[in-house]
Amino acid sequence: MQGKSQKILQLLKTRTVLRPVDLDELGIPRITLLRLYQRGLVKKVARGLYRLPDAQVSEHHSLAEAIKMVPKGVICLFSALRFHNLTTQAPHEIWMAIDRKTRLPVNKTLPIRFVRFSGPALIEGINSHIIDGIPVAIYQPAKTVADCFKYRNKIGLDVALEALKDCLRNGRCEADTLWRFAKACRVSNVMRPYLEAMNA
Repeated sequence: MQGKSQKILQLLKTRTVLRPVDLDELGIPRITLLRLYQRGLVKKVARGLYRLPDAQVSEHHSLAEAIKMVPKGVICLFSALRFHNLTTQAPHEIWMAIDRKTRLPVNKTLPIRFVRFSGPALIEGINSHIIDGIPVAIYQPAKTVADCFKYRNKIGLDVALEALKDCLRNGRCEADTLWRFAKACRVSNVMRPYLEAMNA
């Protein structure tokens, strides 16, 4: 059992966050993680999420925790804007896209705000970023801007316009890419006047 405990502790140095289910593929009994928690060697950060008590984590660590809880989710809207430095606002919730048909995950520990996407709007424009050793699916800047226009009633048109300006000004995306995602998100008519004004 000692060897298995050490294996978990070593794993947490690279992955930073573990779920009990992650141990199944390694052939380590889940009870081993529970015993490490009871001994104070690992810390419970959310329901079913564990990390080392003194773990050094980045500013975006909460995104990694959210993806561990909802592996099929994609970081979107405010959280994606923040990750890409396209907003000055710091969201107090983690914004995550899930499939329209997916059952809403049970979550009482992390402040996750779910938004339902479907079709091309769900699957296009996803990049994987490694955050504290965890692969995290996040929509790329141009797709995030299009999403902001689609959900402008929820997050505000001013936020969408700020993101659009910053995206183009800082060379984070091309106008053609924005058009492509505007069509995928069915907001090309909404975005057209703003894009044309900025490219004039």
